[in-house]
Amino acid sequence: MGGPVVEAAARRIRTILAACALAVYAAACGGEPSADAEPVRVRIPAGASFAEVTDSLAARDLIRAPFFFRLYARILGVDDEVKPGTYAFRPGTGWKQILEDLRFGRVLTFRLVIPEGWDLQRIAARIANLTGASTDSVLAVLMDTAQSTRFGVPGPTLEGYLYPATYTFPIDAPLDSVVAKLVSVYKSVWTPERRARADSIGMSEREVVTLASIIEKEAKIRSEMPLISAVYHNRLRIGYPLQADPTVQYALGRHRARLLYADIDSVADHPYNTYRNPGLPPGPIASPSVEAIEAALYPADVDYLYFVARPDGSHVFTRSLAEHNRAKFEVRRNR
Repeated sequence: MGGPVVEAAARRIRTILAACALAVYAAACGGEPSADAEPVRVRIPAGASFAEVTDSLAARDLIRAPFFFRLYARILGVDDEVKPGTYAFRPGTGWKQILEDLRFGRVLTFRLVIPEGWDLQRIAARIANLTGASTDSVLAVLMDTAQSTRFGVPGPTLEGYLYPATYTFPIDAPLDSVVAKLVSVYKSVWTPERRARADSIGMSEREVVTLASIIEKEAKIRSEMPLISAVYHNRLRIGYPLQADPTVQYALGRHRARLLYADIDSVADHPYNTYRNPGLPPGPIASPSVEAIEAALYPADVDYLYFVARPDGSHVFTRSLAEHNRAKFEVRRNR
């Protein structure tokens, strides 16, 4: 009873489903994305439903037939596997490719390069380009003394603890996650062996990193790092001022190609002026590399107390003030 009618209805339904399947398949395969078209950015917030994801794609003309797109994603079982972030798709990209990118989190990324010896002012500008925040606002966070406690570093700020390396972040990465990553790489440098070495020479982590940051700024030739370290260790041992030009540059807040006595005097009361204050400054002046940290921990076994830079960046190391003055004279004469 009613067999022919039911059969006809079933055929119609099968025909419609087949047509839908073909349409979905064709859309999913897509054609070749337009090579000339600019990629279209789509930001997927954390916690967005797949319906919201679909609406975002449709609003940018990256997909048509949103209902069938959702159906296709559900058939594939990926409608609940979308990763948040900012994506870019060229017009004409097939549904299958779009869903794969969303599922595996192939978001737009930003390459962040922090060179050795950079201070927070320069690092803040780089991070600002990544996060979209202003340089001043980023710097204010990095210089906030509360952040050193929050991220578990010796302080007094985050200066010296954002490890210099090359990183890859999502373009919309929040500042906290960027800082956390740089600090985590810094912490990985502190192996049990290095901590034991610091204890054996009577230096705290902060003191080691502070000295390493000065070594990093002084050394243009990396093989000289242990020698530069030895000069400062020897001075610290006998209570002689470090007289490290990079600390005065840091106190000035700007780099001078040639440091004058007037510059030193202009920051006479600054705690980072190692011409006027004995011992190490209160904290690091830049982000040191692992080589500089190693040099701070393992100075060369020499009795040098002075060094002067040659034009090529190498140094003449000497033991007495008379030798140092002669070395300075020779360097200036040969310029």
